[in-house]
Amino acid sequence: MEKMTLAMPPEKLDKDSLVYKVNPDLSGIDWAYVCELFAKVNWRTRLAEEIEQAFRKSSWTLFVYKQEQLIAFGRTIDDGRYYAMLGDIVVDPDFQGNGLGKVLVNKLNSLLENYHFVTLTAAPGKGDFYKSLGWKKQTTAYIWPQGPKQLRQHTEEGEV
Repeated sequence: MEKMTLAMPPEKLDKDSLVYKVNPDLSGIDWAYVCELFAKVNWRTRLAEEIEQAFRKSSWTLFVYKQEQLIAFGRTIDDGRYYAMLGDIVVDPDFQGNGLGKVLVNKLNSLLENYHFVTLTAAPGKGDFYKSLGWKKQTTAYIWPQGPKQLRQHTEEGEV
């Protein structure tokens, strides 16, 4: 007889009980745990020292906690006036389905009001999520793929 594993439904949250920290003191962040969350959403492996430096160079950072547990985060990268992008929008899969991704994206985007261009790169399969929030797919954006996986996941079919 085959053993079946059932996916657990996401834990329901009382959003009023969550703590949202905008640009917190980054020395208090558990960067090894941040890397674990990247792995949990099946993103490329991150090194704690490198991701910490990336967040330190970010203009805005947002961390979401349920009590003391980090459950979501995101950041923005920009030039101060013209171009900005959202990056590393991550919600622990155990808490997805509670609107946290929407909160992260909307809060970070609201901090970038006066920019000429605000962009993001959606993880494969997440485009409909961003469209549901009002984001539009660009017709003029290009990528210089950093390997075959990026070429496969982030370029139009037939591009070589």
